[in-house]
Amino acid sequence: MLNMTIYQSNGEEELFIKKTKEELTPVSPTARLNTVVIDEKQTYQEMDGFGASFTDSAAYLIHQVLGAEQRSELMTQLFDPNEGIGLSVLRQPMGASDYARDFYSYNDLPEGQSDMELKQFSIAHDEDDIIPLLQEALRLNPDIKLMGSPWSPPGWMKTSGSMIGGELKQECYSVYANYFVCYIQEYASKGLPIYAVTPQNEALYSPGHYPGMIMLPGAQSDFIKNHLKPQFVKNHIDTKILCYDHNWDKPDYPLTVLEQAGDAVDGVAWHWYGGKPSAQSDVFEAFPDKEVHFTEGSGGEWIPPFEQAFSNVMRTGIEILRNHSKSYVLWNMALDEKNGPTVPGFGTSTCRGIVTVNQQTKELTYTLDYYALAHFSKGIRPKARRIASTSNDLIRSVAFKNTDGSIAAVMFNDSEASESVAVQLHGNEALQLEMPPKSALTVMFEA
Repeated sequence: MLNMTIYQSNGEEELFIKKTKEELTPVSPTARLNTVVIDEKQTYQEMDGFGASFTDSAAYLIHQVLGAEQRSELMTQLFDPNEGIGLSVLRQPMGASDYARDFYSYNDLPEGQSDMELKQFSIAHDEDDIIPLLQEALRLNPDIKLMGSPWSPPGWMKTSGSMIGGELKQECYSVYANYFVCYIQEYASKGLPIYAVTPQNEALYSPGHYPGMIMLPGAQSDFIKNHLKPQFVKNHIDTKILCYDHNWDKPDYPLTVLEQAGDAVDGVAWHWYGGKPSAQSDVFEAFPDKEVHFTEGSGGEWIPPFEQAFSNVMRTGIEILRNHSKSYVLWNMALDEKNGPTVPGFGTSTCRGIVTVNQQTKELTYTLDYYALAHFSKGIRPKARRIASTSNDLIRSVAFKNTDGSIAAVMFNDSEASESVAVQLHGNEALQLEMPPKSALTVMFEA
């Protein structure tokens, strides 16, 4: 008999609960079984992992608002692979995003000034809260990979003269490439290697109330091929370059960049705020040597009730992984009771963090996103290889084989009714159970 560890979520009162096989609801003898066949012979992408972002807001809440004991407990729950859920990918804003207490870059200057030699480049802002938390995360989980994404270059590099709006000035392409080099080198000096960068967060969206920048596909191709990659080569930097970093609904953008920038690009980063996850596969099939990464998806009050919120992270996560992604990264690691802090002038925030830190009461709450992420990250470890598993609109599934030979299967009952499920592994029926509607199950089979 196979040894297995099982975690189940059956609604808000029963989130990611460890179960024995005997504690699962048995299948009725007359039930029609949904069989999930796991086939180790068919293999797909290797996993980097799961995670979120220590935005300026999230880092401030965890590092300054929480007490030392609470913070230590939270970091263990987030990153320790044994005691916690072992998150292993952190996508870090390079400068201010919408979730920051103020506007800042790594080279802020008075209006009208420029610094083409980046003599005033500094990551001092990040040294207060962000860097100590990243260092602690890496101590708890040495497998963590760090990604960097800017919401905007420094204002003086842009046609708008501000971190809001505008495009990168043509004469600043090279200096902006050096800005990335400085960022990677400075972070490395703090013991924080940057695994991958994207040239621009959401390059087709220029918000009027927080940092952003339009960077059309031709401009991004030029920037990567003729400036960023040559500077990486010159400085012996092996950080991956991922293009696009935006929604599934515009696959023509990454296709153009991959065509024009070729070998200078390592892969594509995707978000979930438009389109379908199958776009990942469409682009991957056109460029099968390029990596697929999912770098941002936020839960929020636009999908408030448990069913949609939890279901969305489970359902979409399974589909993201089935469409070749090596990573699954949500958004803010922490937000407060007002879904903030946000940059001045932002207005009402509806995003949800992985945890909530109440600034008034100092109370720490783990949100639905934490438990949904746990279903993936606890069993699917870095360097796990995806293997084939039967999946349909009723019982969605994804399966991975870890480096130690164990197999993790994540299943989600996406129907409105209870479903009878059988899991078949190595040609044998390994498990039978009744899955309540909208419930999630992670099964880890020992090697």
